[in-house]
Amino acid sequence: MGRIAETFKHLRKKQEKALVTFITAGDPDLDTTAAIVQELEKAGADIIELGIPFSDPMADGPTIQLSSERAIASGTTLPKILEMVRTVRKTIGVPIILMGYYNPIFSYGTARFVADAVEAGVDGVLLVDLPPEEADSEGFSAAAREKGLDVIFLLAPTSDEDRIGKVVKRGRGFLYYVSVTGVTGARKDVSASLGEEVQRVRNASAMPLVVGFGISDPGQAGAAAHHGDGAVVGSALVKLFEEFRGEELKHKVRDFVTSLKAGIGTHAH
Repeated sequence: MGRIAETFKHLRKKQEKALVTFITAGDPDLDTTAAIVQELEKAGADIIELGIPFSDPMADGPTIQLSSERAIASGTTLPKILEMVRTVRKTIGVPIILMGYYNPIFSYGTARFVADAVEAGVDGVLLVDLPPEEADSEGFSAAAREKGLDVIFLLAPTSDEDRIGKVVKRGRGFLYYVSVTGVTGARKDVSASLGEEVQRVRNASAMPLVVGFGISDPGQAGAAAHHGDGAVVGSALVKLFEEFRGEELKHKVRDFVTSLKAGIGTHAH
């Protein structure tokens, strides 16, 4: 059983929900990312998503776009990200997922990427512009399955039964439910119909389901996790990298993540 499946199994036993945190790798540089990954785990993150910076992040709102620009400006590349993961993997146990767009992976070489990612200690990959059919035709799904790398797919309120079926059949690790239509970014409230929407997907699969996009505070994280098996917080966390540096950034991240985990805890049942 892979680290992602182990994490959900362990949380279920404790009757807890998962806190999934997203930061952009290399924002403002990879040394900071390595240090913050340690802080995220200590503060209670159950799964860590690292964004692969990309020059044209079409699914992302301004906060994550800017973080991508900062990371690219500091010379962050996919090989350097894998090297950083290899280093932090020696001291952290939580699953690490690389999230981004297919282009950098295609350029790297699909089979080579899968092998190097697994060797570095990456547990899963989520590529927002690679739907299940293309993941199959590109040979990405097969290569990943062979090496035990979980390929995670997105579902949205607009996903019909056919799309849900395809994602459920091909996805591994967990299902990532996008709670809003549109790009990433903090929102004021969690959708009132979220419970019904999530139930529709749950009826089709027993795979763990996490809710993401637009979750920006402990209350929203708790409400989202209540309907699924966990919540993803990205933009609100990435925003801290715009405002703080060094030790202050570490403290802010630690406090925020601790509060998110507490928020999820209060709504777990």
